[in-house]
Amino acid sequence: MFILLFSISQSQMEVATKSILKKEQLEKTAFILKTIAHPTRLGVICLLDKKGRLTVNELCELTDCEQSLLSHHLSNMKIKGLLKAEREGQNIYYSLREKQLMRIIEVIDGCNCNM
Repeated sequence: MFILLFSISQSQMEVATKSILKKEQLEKTAFILKTIAHPTRLGVICLLDKKGRLTVNELCELTDCEQSLLSHHLSNMKIKGLLKAEREGQNIYYSLREKQLMRIIEVIDGCNCNM
């Protein structure tokens, strides 16, 4: 039987500890990924990133999605804090509350995972 002993400095230990995600961080990440984990929602994020803000009708046309289903997706993302909505007359304009969402999509898109 071999026993391997090694020592690490305090600064090395701090770096290692900081790099390990805490449970709260993992839960937050999972929450966001679950919220956006649908092709329609990902499409909405991409469109809002490019266009800035769009109405439900505009999003329906661009995503080729029925209004009732799209409204459900938008409401879910708004409640969870990813989108914001502003009413102007009879229209509600949606925009990204979190601009970092597009970076998540780009990083995942760059992964070489089997599908």
